[in-house]
Amino acid sequence: MNEVRVLTPVGMLGAGFPPETLTRGLELGADVIAVDGGSTDSGPYYLGAGIAKTAAAAVAQDLRLLLRAAADAGIPLIIGSCGTSGTDSGVDWVAGITRGILAEEGLDLKVATIYSEQRAADLGARLDRIHPLPPASPLDAATLDSCRHIVGMMGHEPIVAALEAGADVVLAGRATDTAIAAAFPLMKGMSAGPVWHAAKIVECGGQCTTNPRAGGVLATIDAAGFTIEPLDADNACTPTSVAAHMLYETVDPFTMREPAGTIDVSEAVYQALDPRRVRVEKSRFVPADQHTIKLEGARITGYETMSFTAIRDPHILGQLDTWAALMRKMIGEWVSRTLGLDGDDYAFDLRLYGYDAILDGIEPDRRPPREVGVMLLVRAADQETATAIAKVANPLMLHLPTPDMNYLPSLAFATSPAETERGAVYEFALHHVVDVDSPTSMFRINLPEDGDA
Repeated sequence: MNEVRVLTPVGMLGAGFPPETLTRGLELGADVIAVDGGSTDSGPYYLGAGIAKTAAAAVAQDLRLLLRAAADAGIPLIIGSCGTSGTDSGVDWVAGITRGILAEEGLDLKVATIYSEQRAADLGARLDRIHPLPPASPLDAATLDSCRHIVGMMGHEPIVAALEAGADVVLAGRATDTAIAAAFPLMKGMSAGPVWHAAKIVECGGQCTTNPRAGGVLATIDAAGFTIEPLDADNACTPTSVAAHMLYETVDPFTMREPAGTIDVSEAVYQALDPRRVRVEKSRFVPADQHTIKLEGARITGYETMSFTAIRDPHILGQLDTWAALMRKMIGEWVSRTLGLDGDDYAFDLRLYGYDAILDGIEPDRRPPREVGVMLLVRAADQETATAIAKVANPLMLHLPTPDMNYLPSLAFATSPAETERGAVYEFALHHVVDVDSPTSMFRINLPEDGDA
């Protein structure tokens, strides 16, 4: 093939997109549909709990359109990081929805699943080949064992293996966002530099356009570069909007590491072909001396209870730092006196929304706000203790005055009951890569058999 057209109608499966933009992509000659199904953007909970952040109905709505389009056009559909975090349960969840739709629609498509979840014992046996990424520390078996789920982030190779085996639909576990879009054009022999750069630009659908809400994009990749255009006729790609996406989720705006090597766009040239389309050339891909797979793992750090109240008393709002400092002091004293717990037994966070909850100490505007929401997050080793602490703090969250007030103010709880048990709280425990001899060895590929759909 002299060129390959990659259609990315949406940045994440389940986010929704205008159906007419998908039709437009097919009319432009798309050779493959590639969609990301997950992310770590929403924190470690979804990996730790092994559940998706997206609603099944939303995923099914997108999948129905995508499967129909793939069947009508006779082109592959690739979805990576299924179920948000790419766990085995996430792949099976999306696969179940897919097979249900295929049966309902009477579509004959062969589905391959790729599993990326890793066993702690297997990784523990190869600690000498696992390396920390800054600022992580060297990995030990105890850290691996503490993780509820561990996934390896695959490159394009397992996806290519599934496509070469005859899959019409590939549902992959955790994968790099770029690998999802890069797999098919690399399989067709396109130059690695343009392929990987184009894959990075289209990973989030319309985010590289001037109106990200209008739908996705189509990238046409050839030997010298790629051209990118939006699927909505009233939307546009500009050199700035396209180049800016290399700043998204990267440490360096000119380079980005993949399992097989590094994308280098330091000499890339962005040129507007017309008001809607951008041509990019001189992108490079530098193969790595060692193929590596990044590991992601999440573990429970405790159980959390939340309470939320609101302040509109102008006297308190005029000296909010003083009030918050008193609140923190009083919670510690009351919990110690009432429950006999010290600071090592629990932790709590007081966030002042509308004042400095986002920027904290670097908030430049310290003028008194009109109203403030106060979120108390209590974490303890078990749910019962976390809730007990939040209940002890309840009177303070309702009536705490500043030291100079001669009356008790009444603040406004947002919910009844005032305490909401949030359950287990997770943290990412792995920021490491493992050296591998084969780019597919850590992944289990379930290929379609003849007659399977």
